[in-house]
Amino acid sequence: MGGVQDIPVIKIEGRTLPEVWEKAVIATWRDGLSIKTEYDKPLDPSSKDCTMIMAVDEPMTEPRIHRAFPGGLEDLEVYRQEVVLGIHDHWIKPEEGKWTYTYHQRMFGFNSEGKTVDQVEYIIKKLSETPYSRRAQAITWNPGMDPFTDDPPCLQRIWCRLVKQENGKLSLNMNTHWRSRDGYKASFMNMFALTDLQAMIAGEISKRIKKEVVVGRYVDISDSFHIYGSYADEFKKFLKTVGERSFEEKTWSSEFAQPFFEDAKERLKNEK
Repeated sequence: MGGVQDIPVIKIEGRTLPEVWEKAVIATWRDGLSIKTEYDKPLDPSSKDCTMIMAVDEPMTEPRIHRAFPGGLEDLEVYRQEVVLGIHDHWIKPEEGKWTYTYHQRMFGFNSEGKTVDQVEYIIKKLSETPYSRRAQAITWNPGMDPFTDDPPCLQRIWCRLVKQENGKLSLNMNTHWRSRDGYKASFMNMFALTDLQAMIAGEISKRIKKEVVVGRYVDISDSFHIYGSYADEFKKFLKTVGERSFEEKTWSSEFAQPFFEDAKERLKNEK
């Protein structure tokens, strides 16, 4: 008689974003539970799924970009601006069948009991006053709206805390908590944008307390970190590619990506 197979819990730790992301998706494919999803078509294979904990020791250390993440460098910059700057918050129009939220809108302008709450400002203010506070967090889930939509937020919460390093500098640690996410096609862009938000928060705290605040470790926790069976063949090509290349051949620095980021900024200007 076979035992019960539960959702595995996988922890990946490393120095940089691309290193940790690559290890995480490979481990999910290898060790994840085969399970159906609400989005499967009748003939789709099961997804690979796990509860994933990714710990990035130095999230701002270069290289920060994995060449094999699904998407282009211009798309990465647009997404970063959506999360950190809210450049597409004006697309939120559920009454017209459009977006019901953005992460930026939920973190910087959450509607609570008829009031608009800037939760990121709260984090900055709280940690500027009490660096070791455990209350510096922002949530995204709106229980009056999200359970009833087709595309509720994957990101649920960010949590921050300052710690003093041996050299006396303050280090901003950040955790992000995710209900569910596509490990292969979404999580790298998520991590890239959220660590940029981490750097922004560290910079704002530094200005207020007039002390250097460095970006510390980033921990990313997903209840369901998955790779869809519907694109299994595409993912197998990814595995072959990363297996044949060195780390240097699989990554880009932010400096290399900067011209593409500038093109994205021009595209956004024209969009307006």
